[in-house]
Amino acid sequence: MNKKIIFLVITILLILLIIIKIISSNKEGTSFSGENALDLVKTQVEFGPRIPGSEAHQRTVEFIRTNLQENGWTVEIQNDNNGDYKIQNVIGKSEHAATPWIILAAHYDSRFFADQDPNIENHKAPVPGANDGASGTAILLELARVIPKGLEKNIWLVFFDAEDQGNIQNWDWILGSRSFVNQLVGKPDKVVIIDMVGDADLNLYYEKNSYPELSKEIWDVAIQNGFDKNFIPQYKFNILDDHIPFINKGIKAIDIIDFDYPYWHTLNDTSDKVSPESLYAVGQTLCQWLLTK
Repeated sequence: MNKKIIFLVITILLILLIIIKIISSNKEGTSFSGENALDLVKTQVEFGPRIPGSEAHQRTVEFIRTNLQENGWTVEIQNDNNGDYKIQNVIGKSEHAATPWIILAAHYDSRFFADQDPNIENHKAPVPGANDGASGTAILLELARVIPKGLEKNIWLVFFDAEDQGNIQNWDWILGSRSFVNQLVGKPDKVVIIDMVGDADLNLYYEKNSYPELSKEIWDVAIQNGFDKNFIPQYKFNILDDHIPFINKGIKAIDIIDFDYPYWHTLNDTSDKVSPESLYAVGQTLCQWLLTK
C-alpha cells in the first residue's frame, strides 16, 4: 500500500478517535452522579454540625470554595454579620454573562438546636444536618462539576448561610438569603432553591409560595426524565425558605423541598437517611432543565 494512503488512513483514524473522545467527554460532563453527591454529603457531615461560628462551618465554606474553583467557577464570598457572628454566602459564577440569568441555591448551615428531637434531652444539641443543609449543598457542588462549561447561560450557584436558625434568641430564619437579595444588583430571570432533597423516601410537591409557571417547568422535566415518583405536581406545603426574599422583590423563584422528612431538626438527620437515588433525581432534573430550557 502506498505510504501516503497509509498515512492518510492513520490520520483519519486518529481524528475519529479524538471526535469519539470529545463526544464521550461531553456526555460524562452532563451526567449527574448520585454517588458523588452522597460522598459530598458525607464529607460535610464528617466536618461536624455546620453551626455559625464553628470550625466545621468555616471548613464547609472553604470546602465549597475549593470545589467550585477546581471546577472552573469564579468564587465570591459575601460577608454580613448577625451580632458577633459572621454570615458568609458563597457565590459561584459561570464564565458566561449571557442571558438568561439563573440562580440555583441551597443553604449549607445546620441548626444550633435539635429542638424537634423526640428525646427532650437532645434539644440543646446541634443538628447533624445531612439532609437539611448538606443534601442541597452536595447537589449544587455536583452540578458545578457536570454543567457544561460552554453552556451560554449566566448561572450562579449560591450557598446561603444562616437559613436554619429561626426561633432562637438573637437569630431568625433565612438571614443569608435576605442579606444576599438586599445586596443583589440586577434581577435574575429564574431562581431555584433546593432544601431537604436527599430523603430516601423523596416526595417533592409544588410549594405554595413558589412561582407556579417555574415549578411546572421543572416538574415537567423531572416527569419526562422518569422521576414522576419523586416530583408530584400537586400543592401541599406553604414554606418560609430562601425563595421568599426573592419573591418579595418580584423575582421568579421556587422552593424544591420535601417537608415530610421525619428527621427534621433532630439528631437523626444523618448521612444514612440520604439516598443517592434521590440526589440523582433532583440533580439530573436540574441539569436537564438547564440544558433544555
